[in-house]
Amino acid sequence: MEREKQDAREWYDLLGTFVCVTVAAVLVFTFLLRIERVDGPSMRETLQDGDVLLAVNRSLAGNLRAGDIVIVRKEHFEDGKPIVKRVIATQGQTVDIDFGEGTVYVDGTALEEDYTREPTWLDEGLVFPVTVPENCVFLLGDNRNNSKDSRYPDLGPVDVRSIIGKAVILAFPGKTEQTQRRELARIGLL
Repeated sequence: MEREKQDAREWYDLLGTFVCVTVAAVLVFTFLLRIERVDGPSMRETLQDGDVLLAVNRSLAGNLRAGDIVIVRKEHFEDGKPIVKRVIATQGQTVDIDFGEGTVYVDGTALEEDYTREPTWLDEGLVFPVTVPENCVFLLGDNRNNSKDSRYPDLGPVDVRSIIGKAVILAFPGKTEQTQRRELARIGLL
């Protein structure tokens, strides 16, 4: 009889631990962190289709800076699905793109963008130059000629309230297009 009570207490303790861990995980992933999967080739070569990102929620991300990779959800763009893009400019900065040269300028200075797949050749309809409005950012994908981003009038400069997180870690790699293998060495800080 004593053994049965001890077994029941152990199961009760185990269940209590499981419930606490589950509640803690739900709270962390609701208020602090989020996991987001990259969908599509718009961030190649930095990120591949299927990569899994760990992101801090927007409220904890602090001030966004050029170069940050963010997750955005805008209801009328891409059916409201989250998209992953890079911050190119923040409020008050002026973005201009010379599509003939493929060069992006911020405040008159050409960006050195070693992270892009190729120069920015495609004009998607937004009229340049564009001054980024207050509380907004200008976003581009790293695979510029295969990316729906702030060059599209439907998206344009993005209100920071539409940003749901800032990517900080590549948690698990998707399969690279070239090798069709997961390159685990890519795991780490972005």
